[in-house]
Amino acid sequence: MNRRNFNIGVLSGLMIGFTTNLEAKSPLYIQNNQSEYELTKPDMIKLGDLVGLITPGTAVTDPDELSKAIEIVDYLGLKYKLGKYVKTGTGYKSRTIEERAEDLHSMFKDPEIKAVFCIRGGYGSIQILDYIDYKLIRNNPKVFLGYSDITALHLAISKYSGLVTFHGPVMTSAFTEFTMNSLKQTIMNNQPIGKVTNPTVMNNFRKVHPIRTIKSGIAEGRLIGGNLSLISALMGTKYEINTKDSILFLEDVGEEPFRIDRMLSQLKIAGKFRDAKGIIFGECAGCNFDKLNSSRVWDFALGEILDQAFSDLNIPIVYGMTIGHTSNQITLPIGLKATLNSDEGSITINESAVI
Repeated sequence: MNRRNFNIGVLSGLMIGFTTNLEAKSPLYIQNNQSEYELTKPDMIKLGDLVGLITPGTAVTDPDELSKAIEIVDYLGLKYKLGKYVKTGTGYKSRTIEERAEDLHSMFKDPEIKAVFCIRGGYGSIQILDYIDYKLIRNNPKVFLGYSDITALHLAISKYSGLVTFHGPVMTSAFTEFTMNSLKQTIMNNQPIGKVTNPTVMNNFRKVHPIRTIKSGIAEGRLIGGNLSLISALMGTKYEINTKDSILFLEDVGEEPFRIDRMLSQLKIAGKFRDAKGIIFGECAGCNFDKLNSSRVWDFALGEILDQAFSDLNIPIVYGMTIGHTSNQITLPIGLKATLNSDEGSITINESAVI
């Protein structure tokens, strides 16, 4: 029957049913007003530990991709447990919100599991933020690792659990020797992390991962940040990034300069740069438009966008560190204090990220 032929009584009944259904689907955990909990470090990961593998964003249905993830766990000398809904669930490339939240909760509930690794990013993690039991995570601190779409979870867990989480590779990342060493130094070592910077890889006479100082200087602050698109998407929500007294790190991939400009402008207008002590903009592959084929001849290049966005700031700012979508990836502990030296293009962390 055509909907326009429904009478008012039928429509009213449908609306009542629709409202009831929404209530049934309402978030499992509603946040209280408290945030910014005291910082908690997870335990160090040791050889033979059991880790949980989950897909809080896009599902990984390809068995060959899962094999790649398991290879990394094996190389680290760890055992693994797949989330209940990693292989099977209601969707093809995305599981339901409830299924993905349940996998996250089950890993933090299980006392035998010492870390939670995300198999991939993709999209969809932002959907589960209101469904997460942050008290459960706060009471069961564990290493939580991932990047890209996982940024949404990092920001929410940081704010409402106070747990140090790790912006680093997902299990389907490329995992160069540099990436692996940075990860192990951060989550399998209870000594101060020390100074980290880009790998010194050369392509003939040029650096493969060049770093450019936008604003000179040295600053100390707590590390916070992640994928620029996700940070932008969370603005105006209760999970909005807090950059006060921070070293803010941003990264993205495949975004043309005008989109980067739009997102940076949003953060700037919101005062997020003004509150920071220093800023890192990571290496951004595919973030320059094709000058030969683009009709947007008036567009700035990425470097021009960054210089313009940060022009009125008097804090250390650096561009090009290998954070996020790059094969050689630095693992950063979110929440820890770090010192940014924008002239060197280095970050120094004078404490361990784990206990």
